[in-house]
Amino acid sequence: MIVMLMVACSQRQSDSDSQTAARCLEEAETVLANDSIRQGETLLRKTIQLAEASEDWHTYYIAYQRLAEALSQSNPEEALQLMKKALTIYEQHPDEERNEVILLDYAGTYAAQVAYTKEGTYDEALDFINQAYDIAKKNQMTDLICQTLTSLANIAWAREDYHLALDYAQQAESIATTGLRPGTLQVLARSYLSLNMLDSAETVYRQIDTDDDIHLAYIVQSHLAKIALRRIGATEIEDSLDEAFDQIEDIYYKALEQKDQYYQATLQQEIENQQLEYRSKIYGRTLLIVIIASVIILLAVVLALRYRIRMQEQEKRRLQQEAEHQKTLLHQANEVVAFLQGFILERTEVLKKLNQSGDSAIYLSLHEWSEIERTLNAIDGNRFAKIREQYPNMQEDDIRLCILTRLGLSNRTIGNIYCITVSAVQHRKLKLKKDVFGETNPDITLEQILKNK
Repeated sequence: MIVMLMVACSQRQSDSDSQTAARCLEEAETVLANDSIRQGETLLRKTIQLAEASEDWHTYYIAYQRLAEALSQSNPEEALQLMKKALTIYEQHPDEERNEVILLDYAGTYAAQVAYTKEGTYDEALDFINQAYDIAKKNQMTDLICQTLTSLANIAWAREDYHLALDYAQQAESIATTGLRPGTLQVLARSYLSLNMLDSAETVYRQIDTDDDIHLAYIVQSHLAKIALRRIGATEIEDSLDEAFDQIEDIYYKALEQKDQYYQATLQQEIENQQLEYRSKIYGRTLLIVIIASVIILLAVVLALRYRIRMQEQEKRRLQQEAEHQKTLLHQANEVVAFLQGFILERTEVLKKLNQSGDSAIYLSLHEWSEIERTLNAIDGNRFAKIREQYPNMQEDDIRLCILTRLGLSNRTIGNIYCITVSAVQHRKLKLKKDVFGETNPDITLEQILKNK
């Protein structure tokens, strides 16, 4: 599908009556949705050429914006320059003001990324986003007001102005007519956490719907764990326990010593009985407070230890379950491999009996090869699909040699399948290892290379 998209977008102008910039942009977005960044970038640059040639200015600046988005993680500086180009095109050929707000917000976001990585000023980023905010507010674009306020909150947080970040995020929260975007919820929760408002931070993090976003799920869970750890106190429980009790013991003995000294002095000064009674009460309360504090700290430490033990037990159970699961998967995988080995070996024996000379190649149909590869992908985490993507120029015979090697078939059996000698099989494996996978170490076999893919 991706190859077809690339071919469709690289036709000559004379053959492109139906090839429009908008169509190429749509194909680029399809490719990017499949995480093919390089091919998506190629299609977006082709879209820019087509849009400029056809004077499709809307698609022209949108393609620049999409290209900047695709490059933002690897090269925020280039992404910022692309957004400036998109804004220049928009200013020359304006359409909906809503699009201008989006472009300004993106430009501000990338300018903030550049400032953060280079520890520079955020003035340019703030200028872009404040412009976006003013336009959105003027036209009462509620969703874009929330988006620009979120961007301002992120910049304030990056500048460690957590109160201002919280203020912007709360403004976005207050005007939202529908559910808040995950980005807004993140900066809101992050600001609460930076201000040590743990309950508020936890509440917001639990509102974030991670859906299938693994990266977002990781962020949410890691911050929830951070909140839990911050609540239970020190990370080194043993050291904290010793230190806490040492301090309590010092306070207790100091209080006793002071009380004893006081009584010794008051025995000689009967005229100060009333003051003695008063101070006695004070020291008695001090002792009571110390005892209560000791009990509270002891309970806290016990709870922390119990929590830690419980977490360790849960982790142990989880690891045991995972080990059992992996054992089951390995057993199933071995059964599948054994079945495929038997299937191929059975074909080998049948053909040998049919041809007594034993020198005819053993053919598997394209469907059989496809089914074998699909089965191995299912048990090996899409190993051969990844190899095909990583090495697109591999010949089909090389893929099949890798499949037979993965199945653990002997060089003799592989030689029967290809109707070549054992030494020829060894030579093909060596050539595949060096020319395709780039491995020159003679101690590393093709089997080891495939196992690590």
